Amino acid sequence: MKNKIHKYDFLIVGAGLIGAIAALALIKKKFKVLVIDKKDSVFRDARTLAVNANSIDFLRQLGIWNKLKSKPQPIEKIIIKDYVNIKPLIFESNNEHMGEVIYNKEVYKLARQKLKSYKVLKTNINIKNSELLPNKELFISNKNYIFKKIIISIGKNVISSREHKSIIFDQQHHSYVGFFKHNKDHRNTAYEYFTDRGPLAILPAPGDSQKKSTFIYSTKDKITNTQLKKLIKGKIIKTYGKLIFNQSIFKFPINPHLIKSNKNFIYIGDSLKSIHPVAGQGWNLGVKDIQTLCKLLEQYSLETENFNSLYYARRITESTIYFTFTTFLNFLYENKNSFNNAIIKTGFNTLKNIKFARDLFIKQAMGRVNLID
Repeated sequence: MKNKIHKYDFLIVGAGLIGAIAALALIKKKFKVLVIDKKDSVFRDARTLAVNANSIDFLRQLGIWNKLKSKPQPIEKIIIKDYVNIKPLIFESNNEHMGEVIYNKEVYKLARQKLKSYKVLKTNINIKNSELLPNKELFISNKNYIFKKIIISIGKNVISSREHKSIIFDQQHHSYVGFFKHNKDHRNTAYEYFTDRGPLAILPAPGDSQKKSTFIYSTKDKITNTQLKKLIKGKIIKTYGKLIFNQSIFKFPINPHLIKSNKNFIYIGDSLKSIHPVAGQGWNLGVKDIQTLCKLLEQYSLETENFNSLYYARRITESTIYFTFTTFLNFLYENKNSFNNAIIKTGFNTLKNIKFARDLFIKQAMGRVNLID
């Protein structure tokens, strides 16, 4: 007797933050979804997420936001400093927070629990990309499946084969992430320091205390933990007072890339694009990928011949803008000369003196700007 074929709407490859959230969003829309991951459910990522207002609304709709164990820490002010301009840029929003900081692992844990309750998650599954094709039989855990659409959500999945069109830029950067305590309140303020070796972001850490913060420093240079701590202290000790760093500092590779189109797969999150963290919007862009997919499903059926192309057409504009902007901004600061400094000063003065530009920056930080519908 021939084995039964299980027919599903979506297969999601990768059950990380964006993959898990995408599955929950599609399940909420009554689609039949299976999620596979080659790893188990242990999540060792100690980083935080700066979640903008749009993403908060989305997580709230999925029943995740209000169940977070640690209290989210709001960002009420953003201060940007660099080595070119004497006075910093300061942004404040009177209507709502420009973002809130949460722990990655808490969102991940809640999303995974929901997936397990729906019985749609299979871990320790390792399938080659060459075996993944929509509307073709796929053997998973002793069962045969057919999926109408395949979603790829694997952060390190930078594709370079001929059938994938992608742009890859400078794979030499790394980000260093950690936490520290301080004896002065952070006052819900986020800082971005642009140095000639890379950007340093300081964010208020989640929890009830105003005296704990997290940092992410990105650079192409080799740096020791001792050098990194000295760099951070030199930038913020006057603002934060005495600093006590957590023992662990985590190092992550940065692989900026942008996949432009694919006929077989729907890429979301860091599989679709990975941008330099100077913008702090990578995860929030992944949420917008999911939202775009959900909106598309309200207008078209999965059988629509050019469905994948419609998805990429809607995501390519915003993804390209962020990819280009972060790459260019990083290049300007890492290559000090009078011409680059003049461009930086022009950008600063535009944001300082033109209200429309400042308002646009704040709306962008909150995720209230839709570059394409």
